[in-house]
Amino acid sequence: MKPILSSFKEAVSEIKDGATIMVGGFGLCGIPENLIKALCHTGVKNLTVISNNCGVDDWGLGLLLKTKQIKKMISSYVGENKEFERQVLNGELEVELIPQGTLAEKIRAGGAGIPAFYTPAGVGTPIAEGRETRIFHGREYLLEEALTADFSLVRAWKADKSGNLIYNKTAQNFNPMIAAAGRVTIAEAENLVDKGMLPANHIHTPGIYVQKLLVGKQEKRIERLTIRHKKRK
Repeated sequence: MKPILSSFKEAVSEIKDGATIMVGGFGLCGIPENLIKALCHTGVKNLTVISNNCGVDDWGLGLLLKTKQIKKMISSYVGENKEFERQVLNGELEVELIPQGTLAEKIRAGGAGIPAFYTPAGVGTPIAEGRETRIFHGREYLLEEALTADFSLVRAWKADKSGNLIYNKTAQNFNPMIAAAGRVTIAEAENLVDKGMLPANHIHTPGIYVQKLLVGKQEKRIERLTIRHKKRK
């Protein structure tokens, strides 16, 4: 049985200045909203954040960006955040952009204990400059090192009291691999059930990967709203 915390502030209290954190989600889908807000309120600085993107200006990781708590961002897509662009152009934020599939595999490898792997993505581009490549079966591949973090923050749809997690549809995105790649994984869930109530074949993250568990409501903001007008007959 995992201890069920009641305070998001308490959950992130071990995260200190200079920590490396991974944050689940894709855009605003599947992000640990309450953990991000709690971390914002702590005022910790010089964070290295590994996440697919950096939220939007006023939500998700954009909140930490706005308060200048992020020193370096390791991600694959950053196109929805004006403040991100401003800080990069002004030299206020370090950025390491990684092809999305490569980023996912670097995180997965870190969680699996694999230190590095070869990929064809990035060969022949500035990403490969000065880095090790190798030929396999007549094709050139680039060496990529795995990623791990001091803390992983993820969001689940359902959790049981043993810390087993189920993510809802596309909210799986980066959450399962990030949950495995952190030294300490903190999970916020929308729903909590008793041990044994989750179908074993449906569990995405086994509880062995989760050190802290909380329950919290989600605002589930929409990143970009598209409306289709119905033509009049």
